[in-house]
Amino acid sequence: MSHAYYQLPNGRVASIDGNCQFPPLSVALTEPNGLIAVGGDLSVSRLLKAYQHGIFPWFSEGEPILWWSPDPRMVLFPSELKISTSLKKTLKNKKFELRFNTSFREVITACSKTPRAEQPGTWITQDIIDAYCALHVAGYAVSAESWQNGQLVGGCYGVKIGNMFYGESMFHLVTDASKVAFVSLVEHLKAQGVGMIDCQMKTAHLASFGAHEISRDAFIKQLSRLIRNFPLAKFSNGSH
Repeated sequence: MSHAYYQLPNGRVASIDGNCQFPPLSVALTEPNGLIAVGGDLSVSRLLKAYQHGIFPWFSEGEPILWWSPDPRMVLFPSELKISTSLKKTLKNKKFELRFNTSFREVITACSKTPRAEQPGTWITQDIIDAYCALHVAGYAVSAESWQNGQLVGGCYGVKIGNMFYGESMFHLVTDASKVAFVSLVEHLKAQGVGMIDCQMKTAHLASFGAHEISRDAFIKQLSRLIRNFPLAKFSNGSH
């Protein structure tokens, strides 16, 4: 099925309203980096199809749904996880109780309220919250949570497809709470056979954990290998 197109100052981008297919990654814009499509919906099937092709939604309140596949791509290979000396001490002291998937909606809602540097609003709109909660019910979106004195004080969430994980966002109300949740999740995913974690865009925070950029071509090559068994390998809470 052919696509209609929106004309932008730096090129044109495909509209996927009424179209279940994404355009090839080769047509993604270089500015803004990785914008590949506009429109569509946030249904579970659409989101899964997007992630299978290395595409994710990212848009602000009042904007149409925007779909992205940037080049280069920030990733973390679980085997390359770096944990600082101070964080190792925090983990050893067991300041937090770690849980998986007990309060997914609370985690994503808290992430939506966390201020971001150089980002006046939030991309985690109510539509995103509802869509990822549906993805969670379907068994693909997962949360790692840090609890203290019976209160949720930090966490992160993302999407697992096959042996690939897509990190989405994190928050903390107590120092190191999100870091503990993230590191614990990475170690748990590694034990499940996950080979790569998508961090999307470059940040110094993620780089401190060992994440680095790779080309989109390299990302897609790894992705294709890791989701061959999709949709069989969902997240397992396991023992922790």
